[in-house]
Amino acid sequence: MSATFAATNAVTQAALAGTNGFIPELWSDEVLAAYKANLVMPQLVTTLNFVGQKGDTIHIPRPARGSATAKGAASAVTLIAQTVSDFDLTIATHFEYSRLIEDIAKIQALDSYRPFITDDAGYALATEVDDDLHELGATFGGGDPTLATKTTAGSAYSKAVIGGDGSTAWSQASSGNGTTLTDAGIRRAIQHLDDSNVPSRMRSLVVPPIEKRKLMGISRFTEQAFTGEAGGSNTIRNGLIGDIYGIPVYVSTNCATVEANDSTAYRACLLVQKEACVLAEQLRPRTQTQYKQEFLADLFTADQLYGVGLMRPEAGVALIVPNA
Repeated sequence: MSATFAATNAVTQAALAGTNGFIPELWSDEVLAAYKANLVMPQLVTTLNFVGQKGDTIHIPRPARGSATAKGAASAVTLIAQTVSDFDLTIATHFEYSRLIEDIAKIQALDSYRPFITDDAGYALATEVDDDLHELGATFGGGDPTLATKTTAGSAYSKAVIGGDGSTAWSQASSGNGTTLTDAGIRRAIQHLDDSNVPSRMRSLVVPPIEKRKLMGISRFTEQAFTGEAGGSNTIRNGLIGDIYGIPVYVSTNCATVEANDSTAYRACLLVQKEACVLAEQLRPRTQTQYKQEFLADLFTADQLYGVGLMRPEAGVALIVPNA
């Protein structure tokens, strides 16, 4: 019969682990970065290529439309005077992203670090552009552009409507009156663009994730009778929201936050036609590296120069919805 004894002095994993132990710690060569927000706005607006051009302002002509006149018998035609105004877009937004990487860090760090900062720089610059375009939603319909920021008091959205019916004006009073999107609210917002003679092509609806969840609960957008049965047409099966009444729906975690008087947070959905907003790039994202001998380090910098503006205030509608 074997002897029974207590394993008091057994060599365990805990005994060999730690900074002074025999079990090494391993570092993966892959970098786990924070998840990125969905950046969708630049692809949904008018983009002007101003790369390599001199100057700081783009003048975009806006000729007024004329009216037809009834032709009288044996009378001369009626001449129409041409009236032309212009939309001025100032290019003055310059963002940069810089890191100073010392030689010792560069030599000892994993090879995956440099691709990470290059990708991170591109994302950081793209986020600034997306933010600026989302902020233009506060000026749809004639809202005050001086109040527009990414997280802003509700007064900036003075011409916005609530998502529930698409017609009731947004009010920041007390805790605010924003309501979730409904079928009727979306149709009313579409009518607003139609009544303003906004082209039906190239319209888009941008919503935060919470409204995606709620839209998927509206039968009109999920049931077979409305969406079809096969493949990508069945929203109930695959969760895909393709379009609503012919308007593509984009989900963005970067939708602007709107605050009521008591700081209750809401989100701004944007129904926008492509010609409402413009993005002009004079310097597309570039990266440069300079060796700084005084620091024994590489200076890595990425930068971008651009401008955004609202060309047609009537070509967009901001719909205020709850943040939860």
